[in-house]
Amino acid sequence: MPIHHAIWQVGQPASQLKPSKLSSEALLENMIVQDPRILSPAWMLIGQQEITAHGGRIDLLAIAPDGSLVLVELKRDRTPREIVAQALDYASWVTELGADRITQIYARFKPGQSLEQDFQQRFGTALDEDSLNQAHQIVIVAAELDPSTERIVKYLNDRGIGINVLFFQVFEHGGQQLLSRAWLIDPSEAQANVAVTTANPKGAKEPWNGEFYVSFGDESSRSWDDARRYGFISGGGGSWYSKTLKQLNPGDRVWVNTPKRGYVGVGLVTEAVQPASEFTVETDAGERLAMDVLKHGEQYKATADDPELSEYFVRVKWLHTVPTAQAFNELGLFGNQNTVCQPTSPKWRHTVDRLKSAFGVGEA
Repeated sequence: MPIHHAIWQVGQPASQLKPSKLSSEALLENMIVQDPRILSPAWMLIGQQEITAHGGRIDLLAIAPDGSLVLVELKRDRTPREIVAQALDYASWVTELGADRITQIYARFKPGQSLEQDFQQRFGTALDEDSLNQAHQIVIVAAELDPSTERIVKYLNDRGIGINVLFFQVFEHGGQQLLSRAWLIDPSEAQANVAVTTANPKGAKEPWNGEFYVSFGDESSRSWDDARRYGFISGGGGSWYSKTLKQLNPGDRVWVNTPKRGYVGVGLVTEAVQPASEFTVETDAGERLAMDVLKHGEQYKATADDPELSEYFVRVKWLHTVPTAQAFNELGLFGNQNTVCQPTSPKWRHTVDRLKSAFGVGEA
């Protein structure tokens, strides 16, 4: 069903704002370049109007915290079906880009600046060349799409192709233009598809074994000691880090990795995801809000009222844990920067087999 926006000014009676149009889609593109949060707060722009080897021109190119790329195409004067086909053609070129080509693209977009340094500053983690462009997704920016094109996009997304549509609408109010947006598909669903692809870069796939991978990172904002003691995993600081937690349901088994250290625990999910404002833990003084108890609780309080930045928690019954100083790590183990993913590579099966042995845990 086509998505329609409408905005009302609160009052008695309420008054509906008049739809409007931007003077050009180039204006929207320039607005996004100046403030990429209009597109997504989770991505960093790395290219604009980049010419492909096939002679096409990609409107915008961005990078996600896990090193996957995001190809952004504005509808402009093309028909919806044309832009989907063109975006898929561009994606076939993007998938072949190596670190050297991506660095060159960024140098043209930000002359004199370093992709590696800017990535570190933007996401607080080093850019890993091994994970760079191991997956990508497509975002089509449009005011509207016809129903058949929406069906095509949903069909591709349901079959593991990370493609989505971001709808923008413009309204007039008090002599000014206001911009609103809405996604065709929940971005966390598209991200989940990309996370699976990232886990299997250009390699073999096999049926998912039902075991979830969890990255418990960023020691400056979450404590593994707290997670072990009170029984949880968490993610936050942006929807990219928190939304994949929605994949977890009671009974799911999770294997927890701390980046650059190794695997530290395995457990069973007992409750679905909860925001910091609701999540409680059991203490010697009884049940209390987690953010009143945890090491980084003050940080969680500061963002608790912001659904985008809030920390989110999933309660876990631990089967086995170790301190980070005793993390299990060796060559050949699976790793990924997504908070939660469902890997479908032989490397993941090997990792789970090794962890079962190391942690003394049997079949789920």
